[in-house]
Amino acid sequence: MLDIKYISEHIDDVRRAIRDKRVACDLDRLLAVNQRRKELQTEFDKLRTESNDLGSNVALYRNPKSKWYQDAIAKGMTEAGIKSEAEKTQGRLGEIKGRTKEVEAETKLVLEEFDRLMLTVPQVPSAKTPVGPDANGNVEVRRVGSPRKFDFDVKDHVQLGESLGILDIPRGVKLAGTRNYVLRGPGAMLHYAVLRLAVDTITSRGFELFNVPILVKDDMMRGTGYYPGGEEQAYRCERDEKSLVGTAEVPLTAFHTDEILDDAELPKKFAAVSTCFRREAGAAGKDTAGIYRIHFFDKVEQVVICRADEAESERFHHEIIANAEAVLQALELPYRVMAVCTGDMGQGKVEMYDIETWMPSRNGYGETHSASRFGEFQARRLNLKYRDGAKKVQVCHTLNNTVIASPRILIPILELNQNSDGSVTVPKALRPYMNGMERITPRGA
Repeated sequence: MLDIKYISEHIDDVRRAIRDKRVACDLDRLLAVNQRRKELQTEFDKLRTESNDLGSNVALYRNPKSKWYQDAIAKGMTEAGIKSEAEKTQGRLGEIKGRTKEVEAETKLVLEEFDRLMLTVPQVPSAKTPVGPDANGNVEVRRVGSPRKFDFDVKDHVQLGESLGILDIPRGVKLAGTRNYVLRGPGAMLHYAVLRLAVDTITSRGFELFNVPILVKDDMMRGTGYYPGGEEQAYRCERDEKSLVGTAEVPLTAFHTDEILDDAELPKKFAAVSTCFRREAGAAGKDTAGIYRIHFFDKVEQVVICRADEAESERFHHEIIANAEAVLQALELPYRVMAVCTGDMGQGKVEMYDIETWMPSRNGYGETHSASRFGEFQARRLNLKYRDGAKKVQVCHTLNNTVIASPRILIPILELNQNSDGSVTVPKALRPYMNGMERITPRGA
């Protein structure tokens, strides 16, 4: 959410953000509603002041011992005249009371519409963000590593997983429907090894590890920007007004909701491992084969809460990207970093980068990480603030990035490390987490 003062003072920038991010937002209506909100507040304040003044007068009119009453009699005003003034004042107080109720009723409706419209306003993207309508407008920043060249016919991750007995999609579908799977034996070990490597990497870099709820209040989904607009992608528990998270970003970012932190506490660097749930609504027929686009997965997420300083938040943005790259480099996987364009980055983001890892079965790079900085967008919704060195209260900035997400990352790990005999070599960085296992071989081999 943006500050309405900022919106009013940067109308052209906000209009451009609405256009470039392709967001449904009626800015003109918001500005009109905000004007009416201010008019009603002004009228309410005037009515309250007049009511207080007149209420004091009535008390004087009815008190023969008051100085005002005595002075009025001394100036020749009759008791009947004083009574008449009191009745007129009382009548005006009745009018004020009635109008105040009308103003309060209209204000309630106006504020409801104002709050709803404010939630639709997009964050203004950084000038560094490429302008484009969709993922086709994303720009490659750099490549690290080269895709492996094979001298034998390669298998995709499903063929490998099934032949090795470590991936069972049919039984996953039997258990839970489409886009589900079961990892077993060395497949499950590989999955947890990846997560443990990521946890060890991120904690060694100064991030505090959390275990957080994955069923959260809808308020937290609104606070982090997933609602409104993302309800169809979430698994919701409407009866309890709660949702299963699609990322630990939600509880980590919302951890200090409605708090004022001290400047000395910042930055906050948090990380968590969580199961993530996504309905993948609207993805019918897209990436249906294998474990690329699925309903549940595990992810190590990193979140930074920092001061309201563009240079500082940009610096942390590159830091969390480097953290993710360190894991990919440890796994010896080739990848590229992409600057995400305006039409593909979402409503709340100032700047966003994706990391895409090479997947032989796709004959290309597939997204495995997403790094975003939000400015004050999330923090303003969450009422997340800090008191700076001058004791002034400021709204925090927030950032997040994937450290690793599995089983999607197992696609390049399995496919790039396969051998001509059908086995898969375990990356050296994962062997300590797999009891020293160096190779996954077919069962019975």
